[in-house]
Amino acid sequence: MKNLFLLAIAITSFSLTSNAQNIKFGFKAGVNFAALSGDSNTLGSSLDGRTGYHIGAVAQLGIAKKFAIQPEVLYSAQGLKDVDVDYINVPVLVKFKFAKFFSVEAGPQLGFVINNDIPKESEPKDFNFSGVIGVGAEYKSYFVQLRFTPGGVGKHNLGSSLVGTSSQVQNEMLQISIGYYIF
Repeated sequence: MKNLFLLAIAITSFSLTSNAQNIKFGFKAGVNFAALSGDSNTLGSSLDGRTGYHIGAVAQLGIAKKFAIQPEVLYSAQGLKDVDVDYINVPVLVKFKFAKFFSVEAGPQLGFVINNDIPKESEPKDFNFSGVIGVGAEYKSYFVQLRFTPGGVGKHNLGSSLVGTSSQVQNEMLQISIGYYIF
């Protein structure tokens, strides 16, 4: 957790020295539709996805007229309907503004498990690395985003206590966010 905050401070410090005119800071929140993907023979249909939420801070660092880097630090409630897995996610996205109000974004995301109620023999890994793709719209200081996070690198091993047999699975998530740049 300490390393996560140091990373956020380093990104912020670096960005402040680069080009202050093209920097925006804000907050965002929204809904997650999370699920696990894996071997359908062992998962079956008994593991319903979880509808959760996310909230956090966002920065947008303009690097060219139509390009920006967008680092974020988000608390994200993920997992399954009956199994909570909560993360601190740190996506660092490249954003391309293809029209006046619209953009596409993609990049890596680091996820750190901070809480879960999974039995000990089935506990997820403490760290997840995945990609993120999405679209967004921005008007003045307001923005909305739709993102998909496919399964990450490294699978979680869910033991028989959750799926009836050992199964390798990955997180998947669809996110809808609204946000506001405060400056």
